[in-house]
Amino acid sequence: MGAGAILGENAPVSSIQLENISRHWGESRALDGITFEAAAGSFVVLLGPSGCGKSTTLRLIAGLDYPTAGTIHIGGRDVTRLPPAQRGLSMVFQSYALFPHLSVAENIVFGLRVRKAEGIDAKLKRVADMLGLEKLLQRKPSQLSGGQQQRVALGRAIIAEAPVCLMDEPLSNLDAQLRGEMRREIRALQQRLGVTMVYVTHDQTEAMTMADRVVLLRAGRIEQVGSPEDLYERPATAFTASFIGAPPMNLLQLEGERDTVGVRPEDVHIGAEGLAARVGAVEYLGADSLVAARAQGQDLLVRVPGRAAARAGDNVRIAWDRGNEHRFDSQTGGRK
Repeated sequence: MGAGAILGENAPVSSIQLENISRHWGESRALDGITFEAAAGSFVVLLGPSGCGKSTTLRLIAGLDYPTAGTIHIGGRDVTRLPPAQRGLSMVFQSYALFPHLSVAENIVFGLRVRKAEGIDAKLKRVADMLGLEKLLQRKPSQLSGGQQQRVALGRAIIAEAPVCLMDEPLSNLDAQLRGEMRREIRALQQRLGVTMVYVTHDQTEAMTMADRVVLLRAGRIEQVGSPEDLYERPATAFTASFIGAPPMNLLQLEGERDTVGVRPEDVHIGAEGLAARVGAVEYLGADSLVAARAQGQDLLVRVPGRAAARAGDNVRIAWDRGNEHRFDSQTGGRK
């Protein structure tokens, strides 16, 4: 079933533009002049640590709050001061926000019934078939697993036929295995429907595996915008380098070097030459191992395939190819 079967053959697809958006509460600056665009039909992830402004940005796009300064356009229309109902979007909340006294079917079509929309039963069947909820329509939310509740929340968003869908950390309440499954499902669903999706998370694995573009936020400002590959392979700042990657990039202040030297754990190797280091711990992960070592008074990680020969307490030498180095200004953190 293609996007047209759910959203209509001529369903609009909307881009989103934020221009110099700020949100202040007195002296507190939640956002300070952020600008970015989510192209029509793209999957954009707002990523960053707690308190960086991700959810505030999403609330401003949704119309649940208004900016102190700046403009927001959806589908080329200025919606900066419009209420949520006039913005042409749907939203999936972290809590799922399901009505406990209503059935799955009633939860999914609630918004359509309020608006007295036509063709509700046919739309419900299509959405239920798409999400595998056909046999659960008469159950209450308390009778569902976390993953099933997530699908109901998705169904309610899809059936709204909005060209923009906003998601606020929708997988944070699920266990690790189910999060992985739902990541793939949500991404496939977005591509199938062709909607513009803005997705908030603090989990960089979600950002790397789902996004067309990542907007990395730090303390209310944009640190870097780009594809997951851009942020991983060419981080614009030391902060980006330290935030993206599992484990993140090693950032070192080496003797005789004025710059901060960055190198990914997978690009470091243990051999006969290089920096003298002492192994602190070894984590065996199956396909590879992480060796935590200390060199020149600094901690760093080495990723090696399979089982590591090194053991805690060993004195080793570590090195890397200069072509794999990233260099950052030691004062500003910017890439050099």
